[in-house]
Amino acid sequence: MPLTDIQIRQAKPGEKPRKLSDERGLFIEIRPTGAKLWRYRYKIEGKENVFALGEYPEMGLADARAERDKARALVKQGRHPSHVRRTARAKQPWRAARHSRP
Repeated sequence: MPLTDIQIRQAKPGEKPRKLSDERGLFIEIRPTGAKLWRYRYKIEGKENVFALGEYPEMGLADARAERDKARALVKQGRHPSHVRRTARAKQPWRAARHSRP
């Protein structure tokens, strides 16, 4: 059963991190600190991976689902979403200049 925004807002942290599942690999991890983090679980070549999407409430349920769909499309192409994001960030000129060594 898909998550609702009310379920996410009412979810309280416990002693251990816990997960509330949505659908198609999307879940929200609730940490003991109270942080609520969106994650997408997927498999490539038989190996399970987890991709960080963002933090709730900055990224709402609809936005998380949209990002999950984008990541899912990359997985269908056999590409790791985290590798694609890392490559895209490295190509940004201001990041490359800031992190390059003289």
